[in-house]
Amino acid sequence: MRRLWLALLVSLVLVPMAGYGAGQSLTAMHPRPRAPGFALKDMNGKVHHLSDYRGQVVLVNFWATWCPPCRREMPSMERAWKKLKKQDVTILAVNVGEDVDTIFPFTGNYPVTFPILLDQSSKVVKRWPVLGLPTTFVVDPRGRIAYRAVGGRKWDAPALLKTIRSLIPPDKKPAAPTRTGAGR
Repeated sequence: MRRLWLALLVSLVLVPMAGYGAGQSLTAMHPRPRAPGFALKDMNGKVHHLSDYRGQVVLVNFWATWCPPCRREMPSMERAWKKLKKQDVTILAVNVGEDVDTIFPFTGNYPVTFPILLDQSSKVVKRWPVLGLPTTFVVDPRGRIAYRAVGGRKWDAPALLKTIRSLIPPDKKPAAPTRTGAGR
């Protein structure tokens, strides 16, 4: 419980001071720890297991509706999702401590099409190295945490998209477009 309160304090005080989008980089995790598994329901009651996404790059975003940087980054996360979803990249937004009745009105102002998962008891967030909200982890196809981002990001920024795409296995990357009929 003490760790959760510390994380909330950091997210309320330190993370907003850094400014939205400040430091658009991701922190590489060395060595890459195994991502803690989970089974969480989405807003429609469907259960999502992190292991269901093995073989894909997964962004696991821990957030809450009361968190200003979380709200600011959501539209860019949706834009990134639209660019990445056909490339074996998944985004899972794990809401910490809130219920559907709190989250539903939020999605009216910040519509997203990627899964929003419910960690109402905060059991999952306690198993991950979360330092404040939002904290996002980029999990590689082998299920290891490759990168961590503490604080809001512009997830559709070209540099971030390039870093995320670099984790896609070569055999799953889209083929480069070919030029046919050129010079004829």
